[in-house]
Order: sequence, then C-alpha cells, then structure tokens
Amino acid sequence: MKPQVVTFLIKCPDQKGLVAKITSFFFEKGFNILSCQQYVNAIENTYFMRIRLSAEGTNISKKELENSFLELATPLNFKWSVNYDGKKKNVAIMVSHTSHNLYDLLQRHKEGTLNCNVKMIISNHDKLRYIADMFDIPYYHLPITKETKQAQEAQVIELLDSHEVDLVVMARYMQILSSKFINHYSERIINIHHSFLPAFQGANPYKRAYERGVKLIGATAHYATEDLDEGPIIEQNVEPVTHESTLENLKRIGADIERLVLAKAVKCHLNNQIIVSGNRAIVFPEAGE
Repeated sequence: MKPQVVTFLIKCPDQKGLVAKITSFFFEKGFNILSCQQYVNAIENTYFMRIRLSAEGTNISKKELENSFLELATPLNFKWSVNYDGKKKNVAIMVSHTSHNLYDLLQRHKEGTLNCNVKMIISNHDKLRYIADMFDIPYYHLPITKETKQAQEAQVIELLDSHEVDLVVMARYMQILSSKFINHYSERIINIHHSFLPAFQGANPYKRAYERGVKLIGATAHYATEDLDEGPIIEQNVEPVTHESTLENLKRIGADIERLVLAKAVKCHLNNQIIVSGNRAIVFPEAGE
C-alpha cells in the first residue's frame, strides 16, 4: 500500500470500548491516526465515527486491511465503508436550463477545490453546451418527453455506469427521477432546491415568495430519494430579506446561496464526511485536511 490517507466511516450500536477497540486495531496494523471524529445518537443508541489514517510506513494491502477490519466489524455489528484518498471520485453533473450551479461547480473543479474527476454533463436541453465547451467537459444532450422518459433514463444509466460514475449532482436538473434510477444510485445523487419559509413548490416559486413577502430565502442540498425533495439533508443556508427586495433581487440572492450550499454538499461527499442514517445525514466537519 503506497503512502496515502485512508478514511473509515463507521456506524454501529453504541457500546462500551468501541474507541479502544477501533484505535487499537489501527495501531496494531501500523497506521497513524490523523483525526478521529465521533457522534452518539443517544435516542437511537447509535454510534458514528469518521477516522482518518496515514498509511505511510505500512505494508498491508487494501484487501488485507479490509478483510482484517471485517473480522473486527462483524461481531460489533458495524456498517462501514473505507475510502482511499489516492483515488478521485468520478462525478457527473445533470442540468436543464439554469447555468449558475453548473458554472460554479466546474470553476471550483478547475481550481482544484473539488477533488474529483468531472466525467460528463448530461442535459435534457442543448442550451448550456457552451459552458461544457469552456471547461472541456463532454456534454450529452438527451432530450426527454413523457413518452421517452424510460428510454432516456436507460441511456443516462448506461452512460453513468460505463464511465464508472461515483456521484451524480443534480445542478438544477428539472426532471423527476424514477424510483429505479434513484435506487440504482442510492446515496450517490445530490440535489439542490430553494428553501423558503413558507415553502413554495412548483413553478415560479420566487414570484409567489415575493407576493407573500417572505423574510427568509435559502437553499437545501440533500441526497435524492423517492420522496421528492425530502431526502437526507447535507447542507442548508438562509439569508434574511425585506419588503424592499425585488423579485430579481430574490432570484439573485437565491442563486448565490444555491452555489455555496451545493458546492459544500458535494465537497462533503467527496471528502467522505457523511454517514447516512435513516433519513438523516450525519455530516462531520473537515478535520484539518
């Protein structure tokens, strides 16, 4: 195993001695612990850990490490995953008409603040191809109608699987994904949407929010599930507005918040900071990486 950082995400029933057992395991294998973050849900008696390790100086292979850890994990009822920082995740971005989230993600990727490979952009319109060309990212225009929805989704899945995509980002892709599609990429699809108080679903949400005189607008990034806009929340933010805010101001402020919220959610996923538990996302803060 070449020197690199290894991240384990662990979820299990809370019990005595967990920290000692886990840290002792890695010490005995020759790892140096870079950070160890923990959270206990006392109501559900569930323990969560994110532990980052330096593999420098170890000779153990990935297969040996995972098989050995499985021997520890099985009797303790661990649900766990391991990620090796030497391998970047492959990302696909899906988008329809709106450009602000797409452009922001691609700019962050170009600057190196999103540690991934953006393999493709998929859209049901050809409107934003010019942005893909600017960043030299393959752009797939796959139109969709009510009659062709199933066939179009099959094309998308074939594209994603053939390029070994690890994460799908819905950067304002204005189509409802089927249950089959969502379940195929469970906990691997991040969606962004506005979040008003009160909430306004459907068409022209900013117009209706303006007409109601909302005092807060914001955005929510979450994992996509079969329940529309109700998946585990990764990141949210809001900003106060007043009666003096015009409709155009609301749209501009909302777009700015969406950029920040979506980028942070994607970064948390890429950095292996998230453990999903039921309909909640446990998001560990960055630990000095």
